[in-house]
Amino acid sequence: MLSRLRVTALVVSLAAMAGCSVQDAPTPGATRHTTPATATAPAGRAAAPSSTPTRCDPAAVLSTWSTARRAAQLVVAPAQENDVLTARPMVEAGVGGLLLFGSAAPADLPRQLAALHRHALGGLPPLVMTDEEGGEIQRMANLVGNLPWPRTMAATMTPGQVRALAAQVGRRMRAAGITMDLAPVLDLSDSPGPNATYPDGPRSFSVHPAVATGYGLAFAHGLQDGGVIPVVKHFPGLGQASANTDFGRATDPPLGTLKAGALLPFEAAIKHGLPAVMVGEVSVPGLTHGQPATLSSAAITGLLRGQLGFHGLVLTDSLSGAAIQQAGYGIPQAAVRAIEAGADMVTFDTSNPPATTNQVISSLVSAVHAGQLPVARLDSAVQHVLQVKGRPVCG
Repeated sequence: MLSRLRVTALVVSLAAMAGCSVQDAPTPGATRHTTPATATAPAGRAAAPSSTPTRCDPAAVLSTWSTARRAAQLVVAPAQENDVLTARPMVEAGVGGLLLFGSAAPADLPRQLAALHRHALGGLPPLVMTDEEGGEIQRMANLVGNLPWPRTMAATMTPGQVRALAAQVGRRMRAAGITMDLAPVLDLSDSPGPNATYPDGPRSFSVHPAVATGYGLAFAHGLQDGGVIPVVKHFPGLGQASANTDFGRATDPPLGTLKAGALLPFEAAIKHGLPAVMVGEVSVPGLTHGQPATLSSAAITGLLRGQLGFHGLVLTDSLSGAAIQQAGYGIPQAAVRAIEAGADMVTFDTSNPPATTNQVISSLVSAVHAGQLPVARLDSAVQHVLQVKGRPVCG
């Protein structure tokens, strides 16, 4: 987990009065919420104990942050792993995460990330993410070692061996400054690919739910053993999609079919307490009404959170995908829609990360001020981000 923030004596004093574990200093000029001091008991008489101790109010604590600061925590900004210091403006703006792209990370990546974190708004560093799935989906194999395709792992290794290998890679990722891996894939597939038609191919451990579940959980637990946060994907299942959503709109089998197969690994992941889920951009007949799942409240708030009982962090698949564009959304508009639907963090890729990041933050702020995005939904998402960082608002 990340180290505790150092706060000023004033903030500590306010936190003590409010009964809150304040994880960050308030935004300058923001309204401060305190509890009136208790009157001092007369000399020689002990003060009566309070019968109703004050509890921390997360909403009151977060209200000391500006809307822009809260919105920034929901943004995962893209960065090139061989030049992460160019992400400084986004880190200074307070983004909640950085997603590293590339194929060969520099040996001094830990030093660069440490330097970058020193510029984090309020001293709250972003989650640093990458895709280390295995096979051809690895960003920094030169630093962490090679992983076979998941399908190959399931065919040639035991779950225990997969867990040990993932733990080894996780330790090396953590040493490199990576805190979150956008893996494992829990989709069910035995197709070729990945390509424009088949999004998964050997990225999937198996087409059989029990096999995909066993190996996916082993991989996720191994990452946790190594100190890295796993993110299972792509809910509610991308393995039987009609196409690859990176290239265009795609449809899954009906919800009833998914419940009998594709949803089972995700249900198991939730029961095992895995902390984060990525929602894909496929539409599901009988659930999303033609919208990509990552923009659908029925998929996220209704199915994932409501029916399956997931209370952790929800990330979107890349909002730069063609499925989002063909549904009629630019990245900023899709980000607002996704947070409204119940997502907590949005990911995207773009040729101008600082500009797009600012646009996303501004769109979220405007949606809050217009009443389109409820403040309670914004704050709930921020709390999920801080929780997975190990920095809960009230601890």
